[in-house]
Amino acid sequence: MIVLFVVVAAILTSLGTQFMRKVALRFNIADHPNERRINMQPVPRAGGLSVAVVFTLVGGALILLAPQLQISPGSGAARLTDQGAAALLGGTLIAGVIGFIDDRYDLRARWQILGQLLISLIPIAFGLRILFVSNPFGAGVLLFPDAVALGVTIFWTLGMQNSMNFIDGLDGLSGGISLLAAVTLGLIALPTSPLLAALCFTLAGALVGFLRHNFHPASIYMGTSGILAVAYALAVLAILGTAKVAAALLILGVPIIDAFFVILGRLLAGRSPYTPDKSHIHRRLLDNGFSHRSAVLVLYGITALLSIGALLLTESATLYAFAGLLVVLGGVAVYLSRRAEGL
Repeated sequence: MIVLFVVVAAILTSLGTQFMRKVALRFNIADHPNERRINMQPVPRAGGLSVAVVFTLVGGALILLAPQLQISPGSGAARLTDQGAAALLGGTLIAGVIGFIDDRYDLRARWQILGQLLISLIPIAFGLRILFVSNPFGAGVLLFPDAVALGVTIFWTLGMQNSMNFIDGLDGLSGGISLLAAVTLGLIALPTSPLLAALCFTLAGALVGFLRHNFHPASIYMGTSGILAVAYALAVLAILGTAKVAAALLILGVPIIDAFFVILGRLLAGRSPYTPDKSHIHRRLLDNGFSHRSAVLVLYGITALLSIGALLLTESATLYAFAGLLVVLGGVAVYLSRRAEGL
């Protein structure tokens, strides 16, 4: 039955993406070629809104039918509560709508940041918090005071949105990485909360339906609507149940660490963190002779390896692995930059 929901989500999203393409063309919601974009002709965007809508509808149906289908919500700390489900599905839809407003009207940076901040407050409004992380220096966990838990939760959700936004530079890149993350989080949640796992797989199904139109050469882009919605969904799925934040940190290490180094480099250069440039890891791969598809597949491969690590490692080991990845990807970025300069 879970597979059926996944297939339905994929089919509906594929159809919804085609509909969104017509809407985008009708209202000229498109990315036009310029010095910082890869596309050589206008490409409609906002296709990711179909992912948000279908995930909300199919996920809602899954939750309503779960008792009849005998899909357990889990028990204890791993139980998916009504509040958690509402935060996940309702917040994803709200994030998609806020993103669509930006897609339609090309909002200025300060309004984009305000929208992201509002989205980051949604889990807080439903009572969700990141209350602890595994202790990387010993046994047990590190408990956060209430104020710290509040700040960490907002930072996590806001950071996820920006990380996915920064990595969305090649056809199919952000969608494919999100797909791998959703599947892995589902596998982690499956033993203790099958319903939460089913929601992860449903999100993955919706992303499969979208990627049919988004993989190179893309006929439509995810847009801010898709980026904010999918990033929010992944952030909340990592908070709920046993789909731990530490695991998500490693699984999504590529976009998170890429965003970290890009922002750091811009700040050190005295520029705004949101100033466009070509310092992203996918752009460095292109500058070093990788084709569009091969660059995407390389980053898919890295994410797949990180996902396997998240499945096999303990939480504390996952944090160490993330720290090691931070060093390795930093070194790779420097190497690719210098090599590109010498070409």
